[in-house]
Amino acid sequence: MSGKLLRLVCTAVLAAGAVLAPVPAVAVPEPGSGSGSGSGSGERSVAELLTELQTLYREAEKATETYNATEERLKRQRAETERLERALARTRLSLRDSRGAAGLLARRQYQSVTGLSPYLRLLLARDPQRALDQGHVIGRLARERAETVGRLTGDEQEADALARRARKALDARLALTERRGKERDEVRERLRAVEELLASLTSEQLAALAELERGNTAEAQEELVASGALGSGGTPPSAAGERAVRYAVEQLGKPYEWGAEGPDTYDCSGLTSEAWGAAGTPVPRTSQEQWARLERVPLDELRPGDLVVYFPEATHVALYLGDGMVVQAPRPGARIKVSPIAANPVLGAVRPDPDGEPVRRYVPPELPDGAMEGPDEGYAPAAPETSIR
Repeated sequence: MSGKLLRLVCTAVLAAGAVLAPVPAVAVPEPGSGSGSGSGSGERSVAELLTELQTLYREAEKATETYNATEERLKRQRAETERLERALARTRLSLRDSRGAAGLLARRQYQSVTGLSPYLRLLLARDPQRALDQGHVIGRLARERAETVGRLTGDEQEADALARRARKALDARLALTERRGKERDEVRERLRAVEELLASLTSEQLAALAELERGNTAEAQEELVASGALGSGGTPPSAAGERAVRYAVEQLGKPYEWGAEGPDTYDCSGLTSEAWGAAGTPVPRTSQEQWARLERVPLDELRPGDLVVYFPEATHVALYLGDGMVVQAPRPGARIKVSPIAANPVLGAVRPDPDGEPVRRYVPPELPDGAMEGPDEGYAPAAPETSIR
């Protein structure tokens, strides 16, 4: 996005902080509708604009998590392809050695042909003991021949099987690479739609949007707390949960970037997966897999370090800090911050270490100045395409 738009958004954020009165229902023209339409039918209220913008962000995040899932599959497929290629190389080396041994055995047999069977040589021998010794040698050679032939046959079969599996793995890797490219384009398209909507608005309109969303979040948080759904709180984290919380707090202020896993930028699930990875408990990379594979816990049993998942499709995730607050990478244009747990519609919560015992004494990490400042909504430019993989 251009520097002009960046200055526009920064102005909007400052203006939003100065708005103290209730947000007026400002009518906003449709982008590109022109000022001389006359009918006014294309105008939208701030609430309608907010709904549209939130929908665009949600679609972008859903596309991002789909991209992340494909990226993870591609990483595993790369590892499988490389493993098969190494195994195939070892098998081919063994096959070469087996063929060399088989050739040597064939030459030995050719040089020792007498035309008499071992049994007949034993009957005609002047020294039966020596003939018996020779029989042992002949038997050993026969076993060696059988083993060599068997090893050669086995190596050939294994090499053929590995070659087929390696080709199949490579085909799957190429297909995933192609899919990742399409999904990357999908994310770019979604983010471009956000940028186009933002570019069509004035700083006053952006300030009104920010103020309206802050008010909605505050109202949702108040309702959630008043309902008792969060319980009394106060349950300390496990040792791993405490490490995950401290890791997440250390990332406060870093920018959101879709598909990023740190250390300088993160997306929502990149932050939560890296926080728990740093705590020694690896979790799935995407919010959808975290929701699907980790043990779910009721909201009234939340403890710091648990993961709070949002939206029906589980397309957003944050790390619970305690006292009804989470650490999250909100969305493009925003920075990692502390937010109310109700900043987005809560789907549920999961616990990466359900068997972890709560620590006896827990001192929450000290939050830096400005940890809760800045918009949760992220009304700012998306990351430049140069940073998109």
